[in-house]
Amino acid sequence: MHTFDQDISITPQKPFHFHSTISDNWSVNGIPDGGYLMAMITNAMLQLSEKKATPILTANYISRCLPGEADIEVETIAQSTQFSRLQGKLFQDGKEKVRMFGTFAANKDTCLIERYEKSPPKIPPVEDCIRVPEMSNYSIFRNLDVRLDPKCIGWIQGDLSEKSENGGWIKFEDNRAFDICSIALIADSFPPAVLSSQGMVAWVPTLEFSVNIRKITEATCVKCVFRTRFVSCGLLEEDGEIWDEAGNIIAISRQYAIFKQ
Repeated sequence: MHTFDQDISITPQKPFHFHSTISDNWSVNGIPDGGYLMAMITNAMLQLSEKKATPILTANYISRCLPGEADIEVETIAQSTQFSRLQGKLFQDGKEKVRMFGTFAANKDTCLIERYEKSPPKIPPVEDCIRVPEMSNYSIFRNLDVRLDPKCIGWIQGDLSEKSENGGWIKFEDNRAFDICSIALIADSFPPAVLSSQGMVAWVPTLEFSVNIRKITEATCVKCVFRTRFVSCGLLEEDGEIWDEAGNIIAISRQYAIFKQ
């Protein structure tokens, strides 16, 4: 079993209730990554959802989680011919930490319209990008191979950009294939885009995070771009795109976070 599959595994306790353990394998500065927590709750939702395709996943992070025991509750909000709508809650020590909503569509044999009004990002080949190094308190980069476009890494040496943008390639270190749960993780695994223009900041904790998964790719490495355009009143947004090598859009995301220098 791949490390990620083990780390999002859940054990049914009673109807709509699951027990799990939040791993320290996907942490950012010692805190479990928000995309990883979303993946855990999504895994629980998929056990109950009658439909599985093109999910829209939205998580609200109420308070900080830590590695350790956790409980997940899932309930169905509504079922229709086209959609299953669910709500999930993650608890630690009896306190709600994350609340999430998932909308899953019925499988479609074909897409009647496939129209992109934007091209995939122009990112150098994987071998020309710079891998984010392993860091003692950032275990996520031991398990994910994240390669940044060289033009996006000036902030590491204090050479800041006029744009808050990060792009590059990403894959699992063990070459695990992508699925719904792993794409939720991938969408939250790059360094914050705002670092490109502002340099190292104290903290960029996520308040709300949405991911819409359009396709599951057979590729084991995908390219991503994340952009922030507005930083004001201590808040920022980050818009993300995940593409495969064939030019297919895999997922789009939007994240709202606190900006603290």
